[in-house]
Amino acid sequence: MTDGSYRYQELADFITRLVSGGALLPGSRVPSLREISRERGTSLATALQAYRLLEDRGVLEARPQSGYYVARAGRAGFAAPAASRPPRAARSVAISGVVLQLLEHASDPGLVPLGCAIPSADLLAAGRLDRVLAHAARHRGIEYNTYTAPKGDPGLRRQLALRAARWGRALSPEELTLTCGCTEALTLALQAVTRPGDTVAIESPTYFGLLHTIEILNLKALELPTDPFLGVDLDALEQTLREKTVNACLFASSFNNPLGCTAPDERKIAILRLLTKHRVPLIEDDIYGDIYFGERRPTPFCALDPRADVIYCSSFSKTVAPGYRIGWLMPGRHMQGVLERKMALTLSGAALTQAAFGDYLASGGYDRHLRRIKGIFRDNIERMRHTIERTFPEGTRVSRPSGGFVLWVELPKQIDAQVLFDRALERGICFAPGGAFSATRQYAHCMRLSCGAPWSARIEGAVRALGSLAREAIGSRSR
Repeated sequence: MTDGSYRYQELADFITRLVSGGALLPGSRVPSLREISRERGTSLATALQAYRLLEDRGVLEARPQSGYYVARAGRAGFAAPAASRPPRAARSVAISGVVLQLLEHASDPGLVPLGCAIPSADLLAAGRLDRVLAHAARHRGIEYNTYTAPKGDPGLRRQLALRAARWGRALSPEELTLTCGCTEALTLALQAVTRPGDTVAIESPTYFGLLHTIEILNLKALELPTDPFLGVDLDALEQTLREKTVNACLFASSFNNPLGCTAPDERKIAILRLLTKHRVPLIEDDIYGDIYFGERRPTPFCALDPRADVIYCSSFSKTVAPGYRIGWLMPGRHMQGVLERKMALTLSGAALTQAAFGDYLASGGYDRHLRRIKGIFRDNIERMRHTIERTFPEGTRVSRPSGGFVLWVELPKQIDAQVLFDRALERGICFAPGGAFSATRQYAHCMRLSCGAPWSARIEGAVRALGSLAREAIGSRSR
């Protein structure tokens, strides 16, 4: 492909060659965005995209009020994971037992919480939410002791529409439907556009909860090659759509779990064009979209082309209130089918918590909370990365997410992460083995680590212990 979706990549490769060839030395300042865009004939947006990509890769570092500089020697640490290359064939999924076992361990308070991608209760705005909920119960408890409309509380939907306007999508509250978390939103979306036996194209690796939903709905998963920075491989997607029957695609629009990748806008537009050409609907999971570390929130697919067949899904479970189970979706042309299925499954949501959360958003409390936790998650990720680089064996690769709070660790291939998982449990540590993130179980040497708990000596000690276990595993295999 030769369209604009690769311009920023070409620019990033150009800067990388200057660094590796010694023209740009560690610690030296690189050309400003205006300079490089003028010299290379690109837009400022393309230059910024390229520099952010290089920052994520550890090639460049941004200095406030100063610009971009070449990262100093040794700063980059372990390489990023390799782009995945899954077998491109639709497969039935059989992962329920693995998921249930993992969630049972991940919810055990006696284990170090590196397994489940849920923010620690210590970091969430529970006190503020409790007060808003108590106020709503005192003053309007009788009013909300009833069923909501099928689409959910109008006040909360209005607040969600206002937030969507910030990232470029003008919505009416009537275009949104509230759900019990993002899992119900994704389930309803899949049910609206597929039938049992259909094929859903997904990123690889992908969140095991999505695989579990695909299994329960008796669908088939077709895993696509995925880059740890750029997301789904465009050429592979185009070839798949041309050669195979795909009934829907399900992609994360921001900070894929577990890789942390986010496709730039140009790439997202190219994906939408391909799907429109082949008349394939896209279900986008944007549950991590608000947890971004850069200056600008990633733009969801649905905001880049309002005419495309996109079902947008998200929730507040990863940012502020997993226990409130407030999710939502924008079904687009599939609204009727979604509502029919929602009414059959849950009829309506919890009226009081929905209304209270609408009040919380209107107060500005959510934005203040986001500013706080984004800094914490970014710091947690950096601390964990540095600990991994100091203690894990040579040949380890680790992701460089620019949002969210999980890390994907690719160990040397001779290490079996499931065996490592069992040994870690004996030491009181839980993580998510990589095999759970694929229908084909191909990531047996990988693991996902959650950075959602406050950094502490206990967390650091657990990561160090995992590094020791990994080194021991290599030693025992050698012997």
